[in-house]
Amino acid sequence: MPHLIVSPVSRIAETASRFGVRDMLTLMNVGSQFNRPVEIEEARHLFIGFNDITEPSDGMIHPSVDHIGQFIEFGRRWDRKAPLLIHCYAGISRSTAGAYITALALNPELDEIKLAQTLRRNAPSATPNALLVALADDLLDRRGRMVDAIKAIGRGEDAFEGTPFILPLTVDT
Repeated sequence: MPHLIVSPVSRIAETASRFGVRDMLTLMNVGSQFNRPVEIEEARHLFIGFNDITEPSDGMIHPSVDHIGQFIEFGRRWDRKAPLLIHCYAGISRSTAGAYITALALNPELDEIKLAQTLRRNAPSATPNALLVALADDLLDRRGRMVDAIKAIGRGEDAFEGTPFILPLTVDT
């Protein structure tokens, strides 16, 4: 079964190689510099630029429904023959929210709470961006369940950056 891999930018090359990744979603600040791993063709990579903020702030780009729509559409085009890599700068906030949202968009039958608990178990430092989650909750008509599930797992452990981890597209009941 295909799955999502979440990573900080510092570990995308090793993560892509280790997991045989062919598609990658980047959620970072506009103008961020990094090297796309050689395993990932340019056509199989989507960069969406916005800041890791939870409310509008002067001079910053806040997450929007348009951003979420772009990465959900990218996830729906993913062929699922190899894992999809989702990364941000630290692998803690934007990318964990992106993976949570993508998993629920691709598998609407997933239970929000069980997926959030799996996210916490697999990524102790994960602190999904609350604005991304709230916007996606509305977009996916989850009626507050995504927001409540992420609030229930709380803030992750303090860390400079997360460790690469797997988020499945299915959760055992």
